[in-house]
Amino acid sequence: MVCGFVGFTNFIGDDGTVIEKMMDRIAHRGPDSAGKFVDEDIALGFRRLSIIDLADGNQPMFNEDNSLVLVFNGEIYNFKILRAELEENGHIFSNNSDSEVLLHGYEQWGEDLVTKLRGMFSFVIFDRKNKSVYAARDMFGIKPFYYTFMGESFIFGSEIKAFLEHPEFKKSLNESVLGHYLSFQYSPTEETFFENVYKLPPAHYFTFKDGEINKVRYWKPEFKATDGVLEYFADLTDEAVRESVQSHKIADVEVGSFLSSGIDSSYIAEAAKVDKTFTVGFESPDGDRYNEIAYAKDFAETIGVENISKVITPEEYWEAFPEIQYHMDEPLADPAAIALYFVSKLASEHVKVVMSGEGADELFGGYRIYQEPITLTAYDKLPFALRRIVSKICEHLPQKHGINYLVRRGKTIEERFIGNANIFSVKERNSILKSVVAKNAVEPKVLCDKFYKEVSDKDSVTKMQYLDINMWLMGDILLKADKTSMANSLELRVPFLDKNVMELASTIPLSCRVDTVSTKLALRKAAEKTLPKRTATKDKLGFPVPIRVWLREEEYYNTVKKAFTTTWAEKYFDTEKLVALLELHKSGKADVSRKIWTVYTFLVWYEEFFVKEN
Repeated sequence: MVCGFVGFTNFIGDDGTVIEKMMDRIAHRGPDSAGKFVDEDIALGFRRLSIIDLADGNQPMFNEDNSLVLVFNGEIYNFKILRAELEENGHIFSNNSDSEVLLHGYEQWGEDLVTKLRGMFSFVIFDRKNKSVYAARDMFGIKPFYYTFMGESFIFGSEIKAFLEHPEFKKSLNESVLGHYLSFQYSPTEETFFENVYKLPPAHYFTFKDGEINKVRYWKPEFKATDGVLEYFADLTDEAVRESVQSHKIADVEVGSFLSSGIDSSYIAEAAKVDKTFTVGFESPDGDRYNEIAYAKDFAETIGVENISKVITPEEYWEAFPEIQYHMDEPLADPAAIALYFVSKLASEHVKVVMSGEGADELFGGYRIYQEPITLTAYDKLPFALRRIVSKICEHLPQKHGINYLVRRGKTIEERFIGNANIFSVKERNSILKSVVAKNAVEPKVLCDKFYKEVSDKDSVTKMQYLDINMWLMGDILLKADKTSMANSLELRVPFLDKNVMELASTIPLSCRVDTVSTKLALRKAAEKTLPKRTATKDKLGFPVPIRVWLREEEYYNTVKKAFTTTWAEKYFDTEKLVALLELHKSGKADVSRKIWTVYTFLVWYEEFFVKEN
């Protein structure tokens, strides 16, 4: 069940008042029901969105002798298989939910429980006998998990905003993360924008007892390419994706699907055989460049399903933006997050569960930038040492397309690729920052190094995929997927991000992932079996947003300029340089819309949590 939970070790002697306030902060994650457990050791709160076992799946949930207490956010897609195995071992179940499998699974397998699970999850099991906590997050980080130590309390939950209600929580901006964010457009480490608040990384569990936390990584993606032709891997891909989609359809309520004009969501929608699909587009002076509705409706008609769509006006987009950043918990400067919020809102008026195509690009090699290492030009034939010298010289020149090319071609993958977003260089971000702490944040390359070292023997494309799976996927893609859907009390499921699909994707050779003409080769070939070729081969758009256009319009230019000259902007930035950046874009001399949007997003988020909340 996709819901939300909060909890803390109860050194404050809470009688239920504090935990209920914390639960209220995340009521959007579970409007159907609420539950709490409070004793002298721990307080646990839960908000439920009912999907499976509507009558009996309430939480907190207990085992037979009430010695274990569970709060759980997610779905376990293999719970029926696990339940049968547990029943064979003598476990007796009291309901039909997937949640109870976690309790009996922990009794049976202990800390190894997570290795058995197929699904999306974050959960906490409190052992009342030995006063210990066992908590885990799914292998990709689909569901969030935050924690902090404040005063004597260990506080944890699905969203940071709930922590604000705890009397020992001290709210302070983590300025070093601001430096990272300006490069990545999201918070890329275990640290968050709130000082001393951390994310449990994907594929980790921890135990907590006597004030000590012990974190363990239980899974790593391993790319082990095998031999085979494209048709062979296309057949395996089609089989794996369709099986995953069917597993992800398990629900006691209707399931729908998001639908853009690209292959990922189209493939999922067709395979799922849902009745309803949902699409949004934007009003723009550029016509239909930012509107995929016509494509989506045409495809929906082809596969015989209903498509429900909405055109978002600029006024709606900008008006909703502060609320959306509040729901994010941390600033996320991906303009597509707002599109995802609106399509989630639209879907929530019709269904409780939707499927979406997140993860296909990272697993199957879908981003255009993955073609860069294998797209050789005459310039690439020059000795690398010479290209490196040119790169160093060009780094000091005004950044334009041709100059950027020369800079990048004189660097290794490890030096030039930090993920799908690379907004401000270290030099650029330090030129606009006032905060010394933010300026001293380590370089992006340092944050990426640990992941590159884990795949040092792989080809450059695989290295890029590996980095994106470990950083970009969790920090951007899945953050916005969870927070925008749950803000609208909607469960979002991602069949590509599945244990079995990942196992298959990791074996696909580079030649069946990317070539100089296209990307996601095996996935596209698989989709061609049932999708129109124009859909299977179409480039990715993914609800594109006309930020570049809007920022040159007087109304939105003034909106951003006002934010750039606030007192809190002056606290962290050289506001004259921010305004100059805005003027540069408005004049049409350069497109720096992503840089502007990244700073503006932080300022809007900061206002929500540090100005309005005070």
